Amino acid sequence: MSSKPIDRRQFIKLAGVGGAVFASGLPGFAQAQGAGRAEEFYFVQMSDLHWGFDGPPNPDAKGTLPKAIASVNALAEPPDFIMFTGDLTHTTDDPAERRRRMAEVKELIGTLKVKNIRFIPGEHDASLDRGKAFAEFFGRTTYSFDYKGVHFIALDNVSDPAAALGEEQLGWLKADLDKQAKDARIVVFTHRPLFDLAPAWDWATRDGAKAVDLLMPYQNVTVFYGHIHQEHHQMTGHIAHHASKSLIFPLPAPGSQPKRTPLAWNPAAPYSGLGFRDVESKGPVYGFEIKELPVVKPA
Repeated sequence: MSSKPIDRRQFIKLAGVGGAVFASGLPGFAQAQGAGRAEEFYFVQMSDLHWGFDGPPNPDAKGTLPKAIASVNALAEPPDFIMFTGDLTHTTDDPAERRRRMAEVKELIGTLKVKNIRFIPGEHDASLDRGKAFAEFFGRTTYSFDYKGVHFIALDNVSDPAAALGEEQLGWLKADLDKQAKDARIVVFTHRPLFDLAPAWDWATRDGAKAVDLLMPYQNVTVFYGHIHQEHHQMTGHIAHHASKSLIFPLPAPGSQPKRTPLAWNPAAPYSGLGFRDVESKGPVYGFEIKELPVVKPA
């Protein structure tokens, strides 16, 4: 399994948006001839809300999520669905407090105009009770679904405190993939990266390589994940991996400093480094345009 960064020059700036487009013609994207008719659509990825976090570096910890929700609700065209890729809440040892935070964040998410919303957990949600409370509020942690010619797979690499998918889930993934044609359009959602980005910082999945090996025979695979609180793009062979920014605080670039301490708040540019993204499927050609959007639209 090979791994190489995607050339940053392959990105172009969006005028007036402050984001970037990941064009569908980049390496890892191919024409899918036999996967059936695909329609154009787009979804929003939101990640790492950490509801319940309080203190530096975010002085607006209770206001950032509502502002982001307002920004999504203000999109000129509503997305087909919204995917939350984990860490909806911040870790607490108190099971009652954990559920209180989940109830609060679920109520806030309920104010989104789009009602087709899906979830996977992060380790802050699930590692202390193996996802029990998360499942009570948000449902299954591993599942798949089909939408407009694309097969979506949600994996749970956080409920196991060892940061592994586990043999049972890997068996489920193989069985799910066995039903797909080799040129099927496949999107995978995880919280942690499936490749070894920075294992010393817990930016890896212990058996993620096994999942990537299962995905490798399929020609058209893209992985969207969270956890690292920053935009990041990586290739493992022909499989593209895209990390999302967080909605609470940004973290440093992988391995750029001794510890993964949050980056300082910039009063001159509040909410910098935070955001969400929309992901547009281009229909007949497998690939996505990815637009990185800020928490609050620039004036």
